[in-house]
Amino acid sequence: MTHVLLIKTPGAWANGDPETVDFHSKIKLGESIHADFKRMRNAAFHRKLFSLLTIGFEYWEPPDLTTKWGKPEKNFKRFRKDVTILAGYYHNVFRLDGTFRIEADSISFGNMEQCVFDKLYQDVLTVLLKKIPMMSKIGADEIDKLTDKFLEFA
Repeated sequence: MTHVLLIKTPGAWANGDPETVDFHSKIKLGESIHADFKRMRNAAFHRKLFSLLTIGFEYWEPPDLTTKWGKPEKNFKRFRKDVTILAGYYHNVFRLDGTFRIEADSISFGNMEQCVFDKLYQDVLTVLLKKIPMMSKIGADEIDKLTDKFLEFA
């Protein structure tokens, strides 16, 4: 099964991402396809969350340390997951050795309703303000404005 992203425009549907363009180009004229449609979250707000996370990642300074495996690197994917967990959006999973770990909940379009996602944004902002000293000095309103400006350039 293929997942496509369509955006409604006046009188037609437009491809919403490169994967949809690729899928669309492989369908021959006159060929029939079947689809189940699902209304998605606000894509602009989804981008705003990732802008907020990017700004937080840029302001965050991890400790300068070296382990027996070398110097750890700053990693956006790990940062996003850790912030999501600290915001309270996680689940416990068992590992093969019998221990468990905390995994971040998925924030993809299909896995979270818009109302939950709205709360997630506020909870992520709260975590960033508490955990990143530079962001707490700026304040929530200024960070929100900075996030909007960041989106203009994206």
